[in-house]
Amino acid sequence: MPILSTTDLNVSRLCLGGNVFGWTADETQSFAVLDAYVEAGGNFLDTADVYSAWVEGNSGGESETIIGKWLAGRGDRDQIVVATKVGMLAGFKNQKRDTILTSAERSLKRLGVDHIDLYYNHLDDPNTPLEETLAAYDQLVRDGKVRYVAASNFSAERLARALEIQEREGFAKFVALQPEYNLVSRDEFEGDLRDVVAKNDLATVPYYSLARGFLTGKYRPGVQVQSPRAGAASKHLDEHGLQVLEVLDELAETHGTTVAAVALAWLAQQPTVAAPIASARTLEQLQDLVPVLSLDLTQAEVDRLSAI
Repeated sequence: MPILSTTDLNVSRLCLGGNVFGWTADETQSFAVLDAYVEAGGNFLDTADVYSAWVEGNSGGESETIIGKWLAGRGDRDQIVVATKVGMLAGFKNQKRDTILTSAERSLKRLGVDHIDLYYNHLDDPNTPLEETLAAYDQLVRDGKVRYVAASNFSAERLARALEIQEREGFAKFVALQPEYNLVSRDEFEGDLRDVVAKNDLATVPYYSLARGFLTGKYRPGVQVQSPRAGAASKHLDEHGLQVLEVLDELAETHGTTVAAVALAWLAQQPTVAAPIASARTLEQLQDLVPVLSLDLTQAEVDRLSAI
């Protein structure tokens, strides 16, 4: 397993997204997916305190609670790398010191753990001084409640500024960035943002790695897909998206694997990328993803997909 950036965290090549736990996957389904993911060789879980507050009757933290119950039942906490996030839950939608410290305690309790392996600043907050925000994350690391801190949804300029402050003040430094990045959504990351990540030896852990499901290959012209993400995924059914699917289909057949696994492998083999995030609400969906754990594309295949 690759080591995440400058940390001592050994993470699998596929990070399992927990956004569906407590949303489209109930506790029983979630446990089955989590067990199968670990049995396939995975060890890296991604969640957030806001998952899944958007569901009627939920208040946030449902995904963390499910993962916490699952961890307690297994008894192998040290074998699992747990990442969660703070800053997008109603009432805590900022990066103020009190929000970060209080939210971390709440996440620790829901997860049933004494430390979070990787704690993300979920959304940059321009209304709070970065010095205040970063000092709070540093305190969590010094207190042993968080092992490493990371950023999500930052611009290149703000990420560079945050890293400068962390260096100047001797704060715990961000070790990773979680941006939106996939085969059909590349412009926001490739460029200045990736340059900052590379210059500072950060790892990239992309979300929407399968473009909300489009890169699984199930979205095709004339096909109706029953999914809460169908509208967002279907927007990629343009000339560019269809060209991408055509090559993914061919490479999947060549390697005897799934379209999703090829799309994830392309992402995993991009500069700075450590582990793409993808979620699964069923065992069938998970089986489309886990081949990426051992799938290597040739450089010619990576270049071919990149050139579309």
